Amino acid sequence: MQTVQDGDIFTVSTSEALQSNCWVGQKMTTPVKLRIIMGENNSEKLTLPSGIPESVEDLKLEIKRQCAVAEDFRLQYMDVDFDEFINLTSTAALQHLGTVKVITNAQEATGEGSTPQVLRSLSVESTSLSSTDTEILSTPDSSPSPTSMLRSQAWPASFPIPQFSYEVELQLVKANQEYHKNGTLLNPSPKLKSAILESLASVIIKYKAYPTSAEFDDVAEALIKTHACLKEQGSVTGFYGWKISLKYKMANYRSSLRNITSELSINSMKRRGGHTSPNQVKKPRKAEVNFLPDYPVGENQETLENERLELLSEVKKRDNNQIIKVKMDKTFAYRRKEVVVDMPSIAEFQSRWPALFAESEISAEFTRITTIPLMSKFMSELDHHSAKLSRVCLKKGGVARRKIAEIMASINENDTIATRRACNLKSLAVYLNEDPEKLIKEYLDVNFDNAQSELDMTALGIYVIKHEGADASDPPEDVTRVLKSLNNDGNGNNKQL
Repeated sequence: MQTVQDGDIFTVSTSEALQSNCWVGQKMTTPVKLRIIMGENNSEKLTLPSGIPESVEDLKLEIKRQCAVAEDFRLQYMDVDFDEFINLTSTAALQHLGTVKVITNAQEATGEGSTPQVLRSLSVESTSLSSTDTEILSTPDSSPSPTSMLRSQAWPASFPIPQFSYEVELQLVKANQEYHKNGTLLNPSPKLKSAILESLASVIIKYKAYPTSAEFDDVAEALIKTHACLKEQGSVTGFYGWKISLKYKMANYRSSLRNITSELSINSMKRRGGHTSPNQVKKPRKAEVNFLPDYPVGENQETLENERLELLSEVKKRDNNQIIKVKMDKTFAYRRKEVVVDMPSIAEFQSRWPALFAESEISAEFTRITTIPLMSKFMSELDHHSAKLSRVCLKKGGVARRKIAEIMASINENDTIATRRACNLKSLAVYLNEDPEKLIKEYLDVNFDNAQSELDMTALGIYVIKHEGADASDPPEDVTRVLKSLNNDGNGNNKQL
């Protein structure tokens, strides 16, 4: 396959095609689904749009992202020969619709099939407090210690309330017992409330430094669900006061970390009389989880600049994707500092980090910043809103409605997910008064010469080469993406970067 980027035509891969019917250029692979056993009566479905990863580490990374597993673990798979779980050492042993079991360190320590419950999950109908005290003392502290590593998890759907200190847990156990017996709510002392908020803040910071209002709602709601005795009497939600207190506690917690992490120290310059204006506070946007991470342990600006220079050489070599990926991961914090603090122009940034503008690294960088896989997230959201998007587009009147109806007719001929995705995206272009034919052009393989001549004159576009006589459901033979630079070399020619 050929790709034209910034005026330069180069080969990306043979028969590279769109999984979504030629809308995003990526290698044609069959999606794989795995059943992931997290514990007793707890399993999830893992979807791998690009197929089974090449290594066990890459698979573990996908499990961490999609299944929200925070702690270290190892994997076992269901072996068809012995009909039992065996340690997974190579992903070659996995197949579509296979079963993989996650075994955490805590599970191995207790010999159980699921992570042991901490004190907060004890039954409130315990017969005696003495047995509860014993469990408190014997429960290991499973809370991870503070770390400068990148955040690897997105905001959880259900916020995990941490295990509090011995003293706090003891008071909450008693209060929960009293609440379930008599309905009596706990009026926490300032010391108890501060200890609870401090623990919650230390967990929140591991996901985000600047949570949104809705995310504060998630935390406060999870708190009163876990400890019903902390509900607020007279509050509509039962946790509004906790939400407000969390906001103030997070502000204080960030202040205490301001001189430790780059993510927060960048906002303290205005307080020290620096050059930064109060209107230039650099907060992460909603999707940015790793906004301005610290350098990796043992690295500094000089060592990471050497890694960048090595990258400039590595991108010129063939079949070097794995080395590039490792070096791009290592220099992520250095690169983010350039973006956030130095704010370079696109042309300058592209010349310093050419590897970032490859398709695989665009997706990887998106995941580094947001902890969310780009393509699978985009496709899942497109599928989720597919029906509504179709209805909205068909409400368009005039000539646009007729064009949209013609595009949507392809669904009746071949009603597949790929067809729906393509039709919805083309219809959206028409709905926005754009001509999809100018962006995406389809040619038969026998007319490739015509496609090549038009490709040379195109600044931005996607070319799809189909086999003569192919059905609508058949994948394309080739996909070419064209993106020519607007930079000029001074002679009126496009500069090739």
